[in-house]
Amino acid sequence: MTFTQLEIFVLVVELGGFTAAGERLGISQSAVSHALKQLESEWGVALLSRSKSGVELTEVGKSLLVRVRELLGVAEAIHQEVSAVRGLNRGVLRIGSFGPASSLFLLPRILEQYRISYPEIEIFVDEGPDDAVAQWITERRVDVGFVVLPDERFDTQALVQDQYVAVVPINHPLARQKSVRLSDLCNSPFIMTAAGATVQVERLFESAALRPKIKHRYSQILTIIKMVESGAGVSILADLAVSDQVLAMCPGAIKKPLTPVATRSIGLAVPSLKHASPAVHAFLKTSKLLMSKLRQGYDNEQARNQ
Repeated sequence: MTFTQLEIFVLVVELGGFTAAGERLGISQSAVSHALKQLESEWGVALLSRSKSGVELTEVGKSLLVRVRELLGVAEAIHQEVSAVRGLNRGVLRIGSFGPASSLFLLPRILEQYRISYPEIEIFVDEGPDDAVAQWITERRVDVGFVVLPDERFDTQALVQDQYVAVVPINHPLARQKSVRLSDLCNSPFIMTAAGATVQVERLFESAALRPKIKHRYSQILTIIKMVESGAGVSILADLAVSDQVLAMCPGAIKKPLTPVATRSIGLAVPSLKHASPAVHAFLKTSKLLMSKLRQGYDNEQARNQ
C-alpha cells in the first residue's frame, strides 16, 4: 500500500472515473487502473464495481473510503507542519460551502484575506446544501465546512448570527407591515425553500402549531424570489441569503422581519480540531478575526445611526 495508491482511489471516486483521475495526476488511465488493482489485491477486497456506465463504490469501498481520507488528511497535515517549520506554508485546503449566506457573504471575504496571508495554500471549494456539506465533513471529503449551528458531530466555531425573514410581493398587503407573523403567511400560497433550510422553516411553523399552504418548492434562492415577485406566493428565507444585491434583481419582491424574531447561527466545522492541518487552523483563525472586525464595524455603524 502506498499513499499514491490511496490518493488514486479517492480521486477515482471523487472525479467519477479512471480517465479523469489520470488527467488530474498526469498519468495514464491504465496506470490508474493498475494501481487500484494492486491495492485491491493487497487488501483482498473489491473497492469499486466497474461497468460501462462508470465506477461505483462497493459497500467495503464506502467504509474504507472514510478511513483512507482520514489517513491522507493526516499525511497532508504532517506535510503542512513540515512546510511551516521550513517557512514555506504550503498545502491544500478543501472547503465545503452552502448557499448565498456562506458562498456570497462569508466565503469571499474570508478567502480574500486568507489568500493574501497564505498564497501558497491551494484551495478547493465544493458547494451544496447545508446537509450535504455536513456529510462531506463526516466523509472527510472536505477539511472544513460551513454549517448551521449547533452541530454536536463536529468541532465548530461560530461566525455570524442570521435571522429568517418573510419575502412577499411588493404589492402584497404584508409588504406594508413593519414585521410579519407566521400566521400572516398561512393565508397565501407558500413557496418552501429546498435549498437546505427546509427543516428549520418547517420547525418554525410546527412550533407555532401552524401549517402553511405549500404550493411550490424550489432549491434556488433566486428562483424563489422571482416566483414571489411574480405573485405565485410568499416565502421565508435566511436574511443573509436575501442580500440587497439579490433583491435588486427582483424589485417586485421585498423582505420583512418576522415577529417573533427567528434566528440561526452559521459557523465552521471540522471533524476534529486536534487532527486539523495547519491550513485549516489558519482558515479558522482568519475567519474569526475577520468576523470580529465585521461585527465591530456593524456595531459602530449602529451607534452612529442612533
